[in-house]
Amino acid sequence: MKYRNLIIETLKREVVPAMGCTEPVAVALACAKAKELIDFNYIKKAEVYVSPNIYKNGLSVGIPNTNEVGLHIAAALGFIGGKSEKELQVLDGIQEKDVVLANELLESGKLTLGIKDTKEKIYVEVNFVSDQGSSKSIIKGKHNRFTYLERNQEVLLEEKECIGKAKDDMNLLYTLKINDIIKEIEKIPYEEIAFMMEGIEMNEKIAMEGLKQKRGMGVGFSLYENMKKGMLSDDLMNYAMMITAAASDARMSGMSMSVMSSNGSGNNGLTAILPIVAYKNKFHVEKERLARALAISHIMNSYIKYYIGRLSAICGCGVAAATGASVAIVWLMGANDKQIEGTIKNMIANVSGMICDGAKVGCALKLATSAATAVQSAILALNNNIVPAKNGIVADTAEETIKNLGTLSQEGMSITDHVILKVMKNMQAS
Repeated sequence: MKYRNLIIETLKREVVPAMGCTEPVAVALACAKAKELIDFNYIKKAEVYVSPNIYKNGLSVGIPNTNEVGLHIAAALGFIGGKSEKELQVLDGIQEKDVVLANELLESGKLTLGIKDTKEKIYVEVNFVSDQGSSKSIIKGKHNRFTYLERNQEVLLEEKECIGKAKDDMNLLYTLKINDIIKEIEKIPYEEIAFMMEGIEMNEKIAMEGLKQKRGMGVGFSLYENMKKGMLSDDLMNYAMMITAAASDARMSGMSMSVMSSNGSGNNGLTAILPIVAYKNKFHVEKERLARALAISHIMNSYIKYYIGRLSAICGCGVAAATGASVAIVWLMGANDKQIEGTIKNMIANVSGMICDGAKVGCALKLATSAATAVQSAILALNNNIVPAKNGIVADTAEETIKNLGTLSQEGMSITDHVILKVMKNMQAS
């Protein structure tokens, strides 16, 4: 019962709706909170500082309810029309007049945005000064977790680094054997995880929008058109690739639709859910099994990202969320424990080298590859075609393999993040 409750609590905490890429959304959320702490008539100055990873992921992504990209407009919109109670949907309801006012704020030079010298992956700091006083807000660790709030030098909230028992409990889940976690999920009554089904409705809806017309790069739309021409077969792998890419096309282009996120990322949510939707659309799956498959996928995504980090130089969609979807699919296919472990090994052996070079329309290509690989890895494992131990970073067990991936991400690729950001900034300046 303890593990069951921990699984459900984790799912409720990590699987939430989000509108827009979660990095600029986190910036908008911090700005909205800072302005709400003060009753004011006009803005004197607003300084926003973000971690290198937030900067990298928010540099080139479309912002909902606008035709613009990037962190600056997201920050300005947070001050102008954002409402912090909406959390990761803080930009929902933004109107054209808000966009006009946000651009005026940017043109005034009162709002500045820079990179904070911090090792934190997720970090947003806002220092706000108005005619009626000042305020400060800090988001750290999670995209919607405020760790510090201040009004006129009075500290309203200060979260300590150690968050006690809750942190220990979270650690516990990610030290369990994966097959044991899956067995616990199999025992959970449907009523307790029925909320998982909301993600199918949300994410399939945005995928269908991405298939109606070319959005972003039009990866999903192009795959769909070529299926209709007979250039591609309408099989499970291609269908999963098509709808996952289409959803990313729509979302990364700034379409004003919420998606169900996973572990702080909307694209992770698309990748964790939509390959399962593809399986559901091709083969009959009862609601109870579908809800459990979704729970498995989301927990696996969180499990892997616990080791590689919420934001990293490794693409979380390809390595973590797609592995979650692959495990869920092979479980739906009736895999045994060895085959489930084999699916994880196949995935990590295949996509562990996929880098994250920020959120952007091109992410649709990575999501397409990730979704196709999820199906491929499941099918191979189900037929007992599994990457052997000591094959690269693949170890004897799935858990050890994930820990090796974490070592690669945390130790081996820390410099990679800096180099990626340097390259991206140089291109922006040219």
